[in-house]
Amino acid sequence: MQKGNIGVTTENIFPIIKKYLYSDHEIFLRELVSNAVDATQKLKTLASVGEFKGEIGNAAVQIILDEEKKTITISDKGVGMTSEEIDKYINQVAFSGANEFLEKYKKDANAIIGHFGLGFYSSFMVSEKVEIVTKSFKDGAQAVKWSCDGSPEYTLEEVEKEERGTDIVLYIDDENKQYATKAEVDKLLKKYCRYLPVEVVFGKKTEWKDGKDVELEDDNVVNETKPLWTRTPSELKDEDYNAFYRDLYPMSEDPLFNIHLNVDYPFNLTGVLYFPKLKNNVEVQKNKIQLYCNQVYVTDSVEGIVPEFLTLLHGVLDSPDIPLNVSRSYLQSDGNVKKISSHITKKVADRLEDIFKKDRPSLEAKWDDLKVFVEYGMLTDEKFYDRAKKFSLLKNTDGKFFTFDEYADIIKGNQTDKDKQLIHLYTTDVLGQHSFIEAAKAKGYDVLVMDGQLDSHFINTLESKLENSKFVRVDGDVVDKLIQKEDAMQLNLTEPQKQDLTTIFSSQIPNIDKINFIVTFEALSETDVPVMITQQEFMRRMKEMSAMGGGGMNFYGEMPDSYNLVVNGNHPLVKRVLEDEEKEVGEKVASVRGKIESLDNKRAELEKAKEGKKEEEIAQADKDELEDLNKKLTELNSKKDNELSTFASSNKMVSQLIDLALLSNNMLKGEALTKFVKRSIDLI
Repeated sequence: MQKGNIGVTTENIFPIIKKYLYSDHEIFLRELVSNAVDATQKLKTLASVGEFKGEIGNAAVQIILDEEKKTITISDKGVGMTSEEIDKYINQVAFSGANEFLEKYKKDANAIIGHFGLGFYSSFMVSEKVEIVTKSFKDGAQAVKWSCDGSPEYTLEEVEKEERGTDIVLYIDDENKQYATKAEVDKLLKKYCRYLPVEVVFGKKTEWKDGKDVELEDDNVVNETKPLWTRTPSELKDEDYNAFYRDLYPMSEDPLFNIHLNVDYPFNLTGVLYFPKLKNNVEVQKNKIQLYCNQVYVTDSVEGIVPEFLTLLHGVLDSPDIPLNVSRSYLQSDGNVKKISSHITKKVADRLEDIFKKDRPSLEAKWDDLKVFVEYGMLTDEKFYDRAKKFSLLKNTDGKFFTFDEYADIIKGNQTDKDKQLIHLYTTDVLGQHSFIEAAKAKGYDVLVMDGQLDSHFINTLESKLENSKFVRVDGDVVDKLIQKEDAMQLNLTEPQKQDLTTIFSSQIPNIDKINFIVTFEALSETDVPVMITQQEFMRRMKEMSAMGGGGMNFYGEMPDSYNLVVNGNHPLVKRVLEDEEKEVGEKVASVRGKIESLDNKRAELEKAKEGKKEEEIAQADKDELEDLNKKLTELNSKKDNELSTFASSNKMVSQLIDLALLSNNMLKGEALTKFVKRSIDLI
């Protein structure tokens, strides 16, 4: 028997493995099984080139669990090792400067393990003792047994072993005894080993009989050795892709479509990416793409490999060229990764453009589900925007689809304003903004549907990219001002009438939490609605972007919503309100207004006399008179407003017009809605 010390120049390696890889303890099984698979594949390669002339036989990797003894054995029939190879690959982990390296990286075990290149040593994260029983495939090889208890000391002795290959026996320690259970081993094999290229067997298959699991004679093979992404696309059908998707993501709806990647230059990359159906209020679920290295599961955290916007996709990527350390869980940033990321972006854009050119109806049918991916990409990746602008679609309220250029051609004749800006009208709620849409259509305008969760951001991007283009929500203003032409109508209201109507309407607007209303006037035709509610485009868009988490926009999110109550000064019903006011309170209001005008004139004279004087140069009598005038004016204005408010509260027409405007914006609720219904019945 040989005894010796593992060739590390420090005893720090084992404590570091145990302590700093704590969160990654479960990867021990993946490392050992993938090593066993590597050994098996090496033997097959040697056989194919004539260096091994024996029978390969059943080359499956066996996982054997003894729950009583708390041991897990990983057994392969691969190339095996000689005692010299054990010494080279297991014992000699020293290298120049090991002390300095360990000291520098002792807080980053992944860097250490990766630098040593020793996946085998992950076994000591969960084991109090590890044994290797191995026999080389070489003629006349002597089987040997290596044993180590997690200290730098080991033993190596000759033993009897009939078959070539390697058995790794783990004696699981008490801290990690959960791994020595069938359920846990099952879980780890399913997570890390389900697509390994060599069969992995764990026990026997079972079936449910008479209320219990009954063991069958057939081996329980836990993996699919030729997963879909390793096969040629020409031999696969849509059903195959969808079946694989359901295998990856049970209980999910079928995806929209897939992209099969198969690249061998300038790097190796295979995989299948799926565009899933996302829920309307997107739970933007990332970490759904699984990354493999030669069919060994690595991680589902693919940031850096996949562009940010494509982390919404599902599927599998497999590349031996992505630099991984031995834990296979941490990606290192290098040029290859950036090339792969760019290539994936290009392949996705090419696939979408290909569908657009060859089967546009199919793309249009899926666009409502697909556009969140495309918009996310166009918002976050300049190169993708340049590719996607050829096939990105806009949908109008009639359900028709257009590219950006197609749509510009359609609307330029009727939706170009006086400043030569192309106005894209849009709605965020086809039902809620129906009356505004109809008013726009009556003018011959077309209206886009922009109701996606990223559309408020996307509109800003389009305005910056599309030449001389502006996006205006269809309820952002009265229809005649959505697209301002040269020929504006005349407003037939005097200034006193506008003042009175402002008081009349503002006094009857119901209180709605966190909403302010400003009464404004527009010169519209007599056939337009008498009163409508609009929201200023800039403020509304900022608030929407704030709600979506737009950077630096929280300020807008805290502000109350501000709406315009737009009064059509040319409408007969508005004129009727003025006539009713004249009949009921006209004389009183006129009398008060006369007094206000007289006092206003006096105040103006006093203010003019103050011009150019310092405060101490103004006579006290003038100051007192000005203060008295201001007090009287406040009282008179209050009296006038009270008269007008009292009139408004008894005039059902005023409240009815306001409520109709609120109703068309889905803003009339609760008690106000009940009053509206009752008033409507009374008016009928």
